[in-house]
Amino acid sequence: MMKVMVKDGKTLNVKTFDVKEEEIDDYTTVLELLLKLREERDPSLVLRYSCRMALCGSCGMVINGKPRLACLTKVKSLGEKIMVEPLRNLPTIRGLVPDLIPFFQKYRSVTPHLIGDEEQERPTRAYTQTDNQVKRYLQFNYCIQCGLCYSACPIVATNEKFPGPAAINVAYRYSADSRDRNPQRVLKLDTPEGVWSCRVAGSCSFVCPKGVDPSLAIQLVKSSLLRGGKP
Repeated sequence: MMKVMVKDGKTLNVKTFDVKEEEIDDYTTVLELLLKLREERDPSLVLRYSCRMALCGSCGMVINGKPRLACLTKVKSLGEKIMVEPLRNLPTIRGLVPDLIPFFQKYRSVTPHLIGDEEQERPTRAYTQTDNQVKRYLQFNYCIQCGLCYSACPIVATNEKFPGPAAINVAYRYSADSRDRNPQRVLKLDTPEGVWSCRVAGSCSFVCPKGVDPSLAIQLVKSSLLRGGKP
């Protein structure tokens, strides 16, 4: 017998469900289990999901104390007790659904796209890149904006002005791109509430479901600022 506890982030109520071993198999994910519980036992369970294959980042939640994607987490890897909560460091809309507006406002603030010059806007030639130029930012490009790093970050929890790991990660990604022409993107992070707030806890990188290393991106932004600007 397995106990599944679901904490409503709005009311703080915890619902407990007993799940028999025969109800799950080795491949059952937490998302599948929650949908099964909603369909068969409690239609009031509220959660957000979409792709079910770790591409969209919609089903982020705290599972047994760690921010994870529910669609990527196998039930049998968690033991006999499972506690599911909404993402931390964000308001809760209802049930397990976080309000991601603060997260995306900070993400948008760093201009998360290429800024080209006039020629790039109306190109007369191809803007190719070498393998080494692509390698500078490639791993940071795999971020799916799921908010797990934001939820895990101890600085976000104590400093509401800190942009968060995902925002700084994408700032580095585009600033390190040889096609970008926006030196201000990184310079805007050169404040006490910006990159210098990071204490390198590394929790952001630890929870990333795509293997991105936001902690490294933050340190690379710091390094570029100490050298005068663009990575």
